[in-house]
Amino acid sequence: MRLRWLWVPLFVFGLCSNPAKADNRVIVRTTLGLQGLQAFCNALPLLQTCTVVGGLDGALGQLFLITTPLDLTTILNLLGSTVGIVDAEADQLLNLVGGQNQVTTPPAGLSDTTPVNYSGSTVWNGYVSQPAANIVRVSAAQTTFNVMGRGIVADIDTGVDPNHPALKPVLLPGYDFTRNQPGGSEMTDYTGAPPPANTTNVATVNQSTAAVLDQSTAAVLDTNPQYSAFGHGTMVMGIIHLVAPQAQLLPLKAFSSNGNGNLSDILHAVYYGVQSGANVINMSFDMKSNSAEFSKAITYANQNGVICAASAGNDGMQETVYPAAYQNAVMGVASTSDTDTRSSFSNYGDAIVWVDAPGEGVVSTYPFSTYAAGWGTSFSAPFVSGAGALLLSLDLTTNESKAAAAVAHAMPVGSGMGNGRLDLVQALQSVAPASGNTADFSTSVSPNTDTINAGQSANFTVSITPSGGFNHVVTFSCSGMPTGASCTVAPSSVTLDGTNPSSAKLVVMTTHRSGFFVSPRFRIEPRIGPGSVATLLACILFWVGLISSRKVLRFRLPLVLSCSVLFLAALCTSCGGGIVTPTPGKGPPGGTPAGKYAIVVTGTSGNVSHAASTQLTVN
Repeated sequence: MRLRWLWVPLFVFGLCSNPAKADNRVIVRTTLGLQGLQAFCNALPLLQTCTVVGGLDGALGQLFLITTPLDLTTILNLLGSTVGIVDAEADQLLNLVGGQNQVTTPPAGLSDTTPVNYSGSTVWNGYVSQPAANIVRVSAAQTTFNVMGRGIVADIDTGVDPNHPALKPVLLPGYDFTRNQPGGSEMTDYTGAPPPANTTNVATVNQSTAAVLDQSTAAVLDTNPQYSAFGHGTMVMGIIHLVAPQAQLLPLKAFSSNGNGNLSDILHAVYYGVQSGANVINMSFDMKSNSAEFSKAITYANQNGVICAASAGNDGMQETVYPAAYQNAVMGVASTSDTDTRSSFSNYGDAIVWVDAPGEGVVSTYPFSTYAAGWGTSFSAPFVSGAGALLLSLDLTTNESKAAAAVAHAMPVGSGMGNGRLDLVQALQSVAPASGNTADFSTSVSPNTDTINAGQSANFTVSITPSGGFNHVVTFSCSGMPTGASCTVAPSSVTLDGTNPSSAKLVVMTTHRSGFFVSPRFRIEPRIGPGSVATLLACILFWVGLISSRKVLRFRLPLVLSCSVLFLAALCTSCGGGIVTPTPGKGPPGGTPAGKYAIVVTGTSGNVSHAASTQLTVN
């Protein structure tokens, strides 16, 4: 308590020194928890010290964003001297716009609008058959190894057009951290009527993001700084989908359409992606200064087996940028031309580049159900993220280190360009079984998403499809269940006949959250269960037994009090009562926490295993 009074002059000085400035944003790691941090901010109510905006690390409950009118030096010194505060750093503002990437000639693929089928969706032929796809050998890898991608690939970006016909079948809901609301749509940033129908002409939307669109769309967005990064996320998602069309896509919107994004939102997105079951995280952005908390977030992803890829930046320099420089946990990706030379705008250097991929005139999906061409390492990184999803098709245990080792089998480009230009066939060949036997099977789960309340069960269908005459026994197992949940697959194994698919029923059972737990984030929902009814009956019978006794008056008050206490105890703890939380990843012990979970079913036959995942949301 004595030390707190010593803070008063510091508070007053901080408030008086910057009275007109907007609140500063500070990222705080603490062992105090939410309530403890709020108590710290409210320690001196006469002086507005700080306000807790919210948590950034989901279920971990250790990382928070606060705002404060104090200048950064004052608040950081204050936090550093407080017991329970592990560390603190100023929030940073990032921007996707900028760099030396220059539009040259729009690629021919942007005018090839011939509709073709691609993994069940109708897309432009110029998208599927573009040079970039042929250079990294997308089709050859998919055909040779019978892979189309697996798992969940998250993209921290401007969001995505959720209605784009090419992406819609594999899109998960995602989250908008710029508004703190569900859904990762970047269309929430766009106001105005949709552009006219596509034309055969093309035009530059803006030089800084180097996107080329049809003329009518460009007329809507060109020269408007509000939309200088609009479509960035949809384009990046489209490249991931091009490489791994059956992987699920999780849009994590941490940037606005003008390209601005806060580091705190990016940190929140990393933790959210990991805790939502993402297998791959794509980060098509870079920042010049290091962040201790960004490094910890990436380490957390790495420890949870998540594959990470990031762009190397577009300044055409040998410089250190993050997160590409976190090389123990991230694959930094530089850009190459269609002739396997370093793009003039691409950053380089072994400190940030692990591998390269095409990044000039890459044709990809764009909002309004159209397509665009982009220049930049932003469009190189998703080729590597897509490669991670293909590797998961061959080995569900693929993590960052395994993926990095696989994509290192690449085509040499030159000095400062890491292991060379991505070659998907070489990458997959490095982990594929060394056998000429093509007999195999595939696993899928439907539906791919379901939502239940804690205490309910979810039912899914597991399908096993043989190929190449595969006629062996496949045994099932499941994983990824949250606390207080279990799963069963019935039957536990099937014998394939080499031709026809077989199926099994997957049931995921959750449990009620119970116990007397108080938090402003939770609501208490007591329900009368068998225990409370039995206690009430016992009290009534006991009262009837004593009613004829002359001593009833003496026992009336103690009896009423004891029966009331017993009844309330039974009411709070009986089966069916408990606490329900709407906050993902939060909840009292003893039940299934609310949140989104990737439930994985693995089919195993001998030394061959294939897995499929579905997303379960528990309210």
